[in-house]
Amino acid sequence: MKKKLVYLFIFAALVVLTACSFLKDTELVGCLAYLSGGFREVAGDSSERFLGKVHEDSLRCRAGNDAVGWRLTPWLDWQRYWATGDSGSKYAGLLNGFGFLSPNRRGVAGALLDLEYQRIELLKFNLFDNSGTFEEYVREGQSHGKPRRIWPQFRLPRNHFSYVAVGGDGAQQCSGELIRFRTVEGICNDVQNPLMGATGQPFARNVDFYNTFPDLSTKDFVNNRHGERIGLLKPDPQVISRKLFTRTQSVPERCNTGQGSGGNLAAAHCDYQEAAHLNVLAAFWIQFMTHDWFSHLDEGANRPESMALGCATQPMNGADKPLSQGEIKELGCRPGDRIGKAIIAEDTTPRTFKHAGQEYLSRAYKTTPNKVTAWWDASQIYGYDVRSQRRVKRDPGDRAKLLLEIVPERRHEPLGYLPVLQPSDPMNAQWARQEAVAFPDNWNIGLSFFHNLFAREHNLFVDHFRATAKRAPDEDSGLRNPARLDRTIRYRDVSDDELFEVARLVVSAEIAKIHTIEWTTQLLYNEPLHLAMNANWSGLLGTYPLVSAALEKVVQRFANSENGRKSTEWFAAFAAGPGIFGLGNTKPDFDGGVNHFGSPFNFPEEFINAYRLHPMVPDLIEYRDLSAGANKIQAKIPLAGTLRGKATVAMRQHGMANWALSLGRQRLGALRLQNHPLFLQNLEMSQAKSAAGKIDVLALDIIRDRERGIPRYNEFRRQYGLKQLTSFDDFIDPRLPQGSAERKKQESIVQLLREIYGQHRCDAGKVVTKSQKNENGSKINDCLSRSHGSMVDNIEDVDALVGWLAEFVRPHGFAISETQFQVFILNASRRLFSDRFLTSSFRPEFYSHLGVSWVNDNGPDGKVMEKGKPNGHEMEVSPLKRVLLRALPELMQELEPVINAFDPWARDRGEYYSLHWKPRPGAESDDAFKK
Repeated sequence: MKKKLVYLFIFAALVVLTACSFLKDTELVGCLAYLSGGFREVAGDSSERFLGKVHEDSLRCRAGNDAVGWRLTPWLDWQRYWATGDSGSKYAGLLNGFGFLSPNRRGVAGALLDLEYQRIELLKFNLFDNSGTFEEYVREGQSHGKPRRIWPQFRLPRNHFSYVAVGGDGAQQCSGELIRFRTVEGICNDVQNPLMGATGQPFARNVDFYNTFPDLSTKDFVNNRHGERIGLLKPDPQVISRKLFTRTQSVPERCNTGQGSGGNLAAAHCDYQEAAHLNVLAAFWIQFMTHDWFSHLDEGANRPESMALGCATQPMNGADKPLSQGEIKELGCRPGDRIGKAIIAEDTTPRTFKHAGQEYLSRAYKTTPNKVTAWWDASQIYGYDVRSQRRVKRDPGDRAKLLLEIVPERRHEPLGYLPVLQPSDPMNAQWARQEAVAFPDNWNIGLSFFHNLFAREHNLFVDHFRATAKRAPDEDSGLRNPARLDRTIRYRDVSDDELFEVARLVVSAEIAKIHTIEWTTQLLYNEPLHLAMNANWSGLLGTYPLVSAALEKVVQRFANSENGRKSTEWFAAFAAGPGIFGLGNTKPDFDGGVNHFGSPFNFPEEFINAYRLHPMVPDLIEYRDLSAGANKIQAKIPLAGTLRGKATVAMRQHGMANWALSLGRQRLGALRLQNHPLFLQNLEMSQAKSAAGKIDVLALDIIRDRERGIPRYNEFRRQYGLKQLTSFDDFIDPRLPQGSAERKKQESIVQLLREIYGQHRCDAGKVVTKSQKNENGSKINDCLSRSHGSMVDNIEDVDALVGWLAEFVRPHGFAISETQFQVFILNASRRLFSDRFLTSSFRPEFYSHLGVSWVNDNGPDGKVMEKGKPNGHEMEVSPLKRVLLRALPELMQELEPVINAFDPWARDRGEYYSLHWKPRPGAESDDAFKK
């Protein structure tokens, strides 16, 4: 047993050491000595969590004496560690010659350790399923048995067309054709739980059920937290939108509330805070992703009953005061705005149960259904139910392909464009004249671009498969029918329908890979996250194949352990070694790499809150034309003019390559307060139930989060294992000098928060949370460490969306806040761990030999490496860059110097995670650098 523990410790140490590409073999002994203290204990109770704050000695070791004072702030410690920022964060002394013990390597390794502890604790404390399994989860958490893998709640019902095929009234298990490919409704991804992740299943939660819907809670600590100060329209959503979200314009007439100028003149201009290291492609990419992951809408519609969106009151002297007509006009809001209410699955009083002396809710106060599949299956392209699948057009000349047409405007482009929806297709009136795709709601030019791009990629894969079949028709394709695993399927034997489904698997996996190792590493642009996200996909030990293979065996041991919840904690840590993607794909049961950590998989409502990224979108698109020179902005096209059917017209008029160039070169908007698109506050919407026919989408964001029971900001942080804030002043970056322009700007935002959310006289006798304690172990009360009767900020009432946009303090290169990132740490791993087609079923039997190599190598012609070592790493040409080059070969010269397709294409990436906005060679005359 001792020998096994020693091996286990060595494996764990290697995960950390080799993760950073730090070690030479001769340095191993010294590095193991550094880690000889072992791992810190995982918290036994949620109120004792890590919180991202390390011991003073650890902080000094990883960041130096100057960083010790950072422990007093509420923000994560690791962002101050050596080498976790740009080149200025590196230690410059002689100690850097000491290998793993050098400051820079200690800093990055320490950050990775902190991130891993947070992930383990998030998996332990933040899984709350709304499907009826939660009581079993709680009871099993105290036992020593193996976590449940089969839940009766995920049996197919009698009226399902596959009910008999999975076993009917008996033990249900998917087999045969149901497990061979992704199904349209998402059933049978989990072989033994057919309904898990399928369309229509309730969203999960990442927060304790008692802390959902804080305005409905009967718990004293929740009521103590908010008093009577919050509600669906309290504080007023449109007031929040107009005061905290609106982009201030230096020359309002040139912006025209986001509509630009007639004729799309290049002289039009809308001010917005730009992110230096992300382009507008990245903004539309995440909308393309979320259309696949989650939707609360039923065919683009909410419930028929309408509700108000605010523009009615604002706080004054601790009370809500009706807005006057003059105040309404000054704000620019609309009291008459109406929108349909959210779709609710269950709203009856949830059942309670007791375990180990504690009372629990069996589900949240209300639940909402996910109207699409929860899997990473490209359902926005291929469909998520029978109705949506009818909008997906297959090529009648080759049923393995998606239908792409040569359009009159782009006759010279042989790969074609998606066809337009027809009156016979299932559709809503607002979708008329759009491209025919499974999920056509909220359509815009960016979604049009990515749907056309991956439709081309689908067909290009089919072409390569056909070419292989023509060249070697009798060779083994690698595919197998699960009912006849012993039967070889030659290339010539593969039917059109089979090839279509294989292409879907490949495209889905490509999309997941792009998001994991390309979009996310640019969104979170620093060394620890580059390593962590690549580890999530392909492992920390890519350059150490023997150790990687050994670690994979350790992972499998823990995955099948009988040691209860403890095994899931270690599984999470050790899986970082070989990587999640393809994990367990040597096991014959098709389920060997899947791990749900004792709780069924679906996206939580809090994940949806974290992806409210509207500030990323500019009001005006800086349109460029390849034929006129990439450096010249030809026009400023209002994004509002490229919505719905207008997107299809614009795509065909200007062509995919020009839109790629335009979106690839323009910077997206920073995720900050007072940086939302103006056009979204006045969006024309035919289904809006108001006289103006418009809606304030930004106010609606606030309302939807409240409707769906998202905790307010401070408790949101506590629930996710982050330190609470005690006043609005905590948002101000403490590193800023007094009187500086940036500090004054932040102070003005804080004053607005205080104006909107208010203050109250606190009561030290009122406990406000059970999820966290003060550092001395005492309960957190209404005074938040101040004396009884003090005037305190209503920091507890701040909407989660407002709070994380107000976080001025962020790790280097983070486009999102640390609060959003905490949601991401948990769910980014789970959606890989839980998906069979990204773990145990990623193998030739499902994908074909060509499909496996296509995903692993980013295309059909093997791995292609970038020149040099960007940020110190040997890197493959990124997967999206390869997709773009295949589908749009005319971009070859433009893309040649681009390392990450989500970095503005004309930006010089500089040295070590630089965020400087300066042109790369050849782009010095780009209009974007003349601002």
